[in-house]
Amino acid sequence: MNREVSTAPMPIAMLQHWAQQTPDKTYLRQPRGDHYQEYSWGEVSRQVLSLAAAFKSLGLETGDRVVILSENCAEWFITDFAIQAAGLISVPIYYTAGKETISYIVDHSGARAVVVGKLADFSAAQAAIPEQLISIAMPYLTMPCRYQMSDLLQQHEPLKMPHQPDHQDTFSITYTSGSTGKPKGVVLTYRNIMYGGISAANLMEQGMQARVISYLPLAHITERALIEYSSLYVQAEVTFNHSLDTFLEDLKSARVTFFLSVPRLWLKFQAGVLSKLPQERLDILLRIPVICNLVKRRIKRQLGLEYVRSCGCGSAPVPPSILQWYARLGIEISEAWGMTECSGMGTTNFPFRGEKIGTIGHAMEGLEIKLSEQGEILLRGDAVFKEYYKNPEATAETFTDDGFMRTGDKAEMDADGYLTITGRVKDQFKTAKGKYVAPVPLESKLGINQLIEQSCVMGAGLPQPVVAIVLSQELTAGLSREEISQSLSATLASVNAEVEKHECMGGIYIASDSWTVENGLLTPTLKIKRAELEQKYSSLISRITGGEIVWQ
Repeated sequence: MNREVSTAPMPIAMLQHWAQQTPDKTYLRQPRGDHYQEYSWGEVSRQVLSLAAAFKSLGLETGDRVVILSENCAEWFITDFAIQAAGLISVPIYYTAGKETISYIVDHSGARAVVVGKLADFSAAQAAIPEQLISIAMPYLTMPCRYQMSDLLQQHEPLKMPHQPDHQDTFSITYTSGSTGKPKGVVLTYRNIMYGGISAANLMEQGMQARVISYLPLAHITERALIEYSSLYVQAEVTFNHSLDTFLEDLKSARVTFFLSVPRLWLKFQAGVLSKLPQERLDILLRIPVICNLVKRRIKRQLGLEYVRSCGCGSAPVPPSILQWYARLGIEISEAWGMTECSGMGTTNFPFRGEKIGTIGHAMEGLEIKLSEQGEILLRGDAVFKEYYKNPEATAETFTDDGFMRTGDKAEMDADGYLTITGRVKDQFKTAKGKYVAPVPLESKLGINQLIEQSCVMGAGLPQPVVAIVLSQELTAGLSREEISQSLSATLASVNAEVEKHECMGGIYIASDSWTVENGLLTPTLKIKRAELEQKYSSLISRITGGEIVWQ
């Protein structure tokens, strides 16, 4: 076990430590209408221990599973910590999950209770959650529940002796986003989450006030480890996002010093900048010494990144051209890679190295990484999960004889130990010519064209691969179809000139609608669902050849 993890206090002990040392210091900032409600470390600790006492009074016993179903909010943190303090096991569910997914996870996990919070639409939850479950409502407009959290907090004194877990005890059963079938229950231990939280805290500048924003789904381990649990080990102030419409204002209010995001949002930010300041003019301004710094500061301020000291990007592949564009503005984004099964973090390009853009970085401290003969990333260390819940066959298939986890991602490793993803083992497809094609590197290369917001290369059984794309609405506004087609044709020709003959793409299909979580074409962590996209577009792209640009 990593020495830092083995000697560090448990998460609840860290919460109590800050509550005793700085009880009045602001910890959580929750939007309420037109203002933020601030929770101090002392107040959060009091509510956590009171809710833990309530859980026990309702008959929940050590090891019982409790579902958390809510958008990100202060009560999500409080509920999660209270579950631990009571010796229970958390089972987070994505707030966008449908009835079938919620039913499956509740049943598969054997949950005895559910805490329901902020939900844009609670009809799926109401239909899926059995009446016999103990149900508790956070203080938001949500589905009818047997108990109200606000009442339970008033009715119970703080628990005097929080549960004291061991490192190997189960912390959470976290279900995968289900991009390849039914979600699998990933059993994470306290050692796993502590590794994730401590590692993330170490990436933030020590000795200075840390401020972060929580907006990516907390049901996903990356947000949970890198934002929620790092906050305990670096004493970060956490601001929650009110809504998509207010995101930029919330980000500015948070005055973040560390900002974690996904490729799609970095693309949206870029499109927003370029819609006001076209690339050609930006290039000119960045070449003028004094003006250059003023422009950079202004853009950082507009994006809410005025105080940021480090940025991260993960969850899905990001085109290197995007990271290079931001680096020119003085915004250094360290790409990272991880998965639920390794507590959200396996590699990172931190400290940022510009010459390593295009890689996912090196192994996090304390983790071992090697490549199999087929180039698959194999991982071992404190971050790696215990098992798949009630699925010993999948668990056995995932681990090698010497204890390394098979990640399913293929990569190349350079002399410095930096990895470049070449695709998923299962994402490769065979064309009609009998040649295998990895889609991810091609999608990354296409990202050089700023008009492309989303892309999916497909072509199983076709003479050549074809790419389906979604255009950036901001950057294509005012452009004619002919101008857009010319730009895409030039990019396609440029990429095809770089790749192997069997990888050359036969054309581009322009989808009329965005791919979203709501329409089932993205996972909750904004990864594309390849199987669904192939099913949707396969008949439409089958005859595209010769570099055609086809509009839906």
